[in-house]
Amino acid sequence: MDRTIDITSKDRERLLKLIEEEKEFGKGRNKDHLRDLEQELNRANIVPSEKIPADSITMNSQVLLKDMESGEETIYTLVYPEDVNLAENKISVLAPIGTAILGFRVGDIISWKVPVGTVKLRVEKILYQPEAAGDYDL
Repeated sequence: MDRTIDITSKDRERLLKLIEEEKEFGKGRNKDHLRDLEQELNRANIVPSEKIPADSITMNSQVLLKDMESGEETIYTLVYPEDVNLAENKISVLAPIGTAILGFRVGDIISWKVPVGTVKLRVEKILYQPEAAGDYDL
């Protein structure tokens, strides 16, 4: 992935703290995902919450993704690990797909390696983005 993503300064700060906590207390779990997320954060454009584009996936955004191979559409909400709820399609930013979609925009196609190969997803629509809704404290 050689594309630069936009991240709010608040999300970046919280995510870097999360990465440090996981490295310290996570007992080695998620090591690859943490490295991937850290790399994404290190090369992202840092944007104030009030200026993040409304079509950009931020933390707590609800998005409609389309699998480019199957055509299947799925709605996900990108959350911090403590808010994960698979029954509600709330996926962790530490999950491979969570790390993959952070900062991408409507119309972008995301290629991400998963255990069974590579998945290609297109961001079809952002159904909710906290910053666009004026919710800067999520």
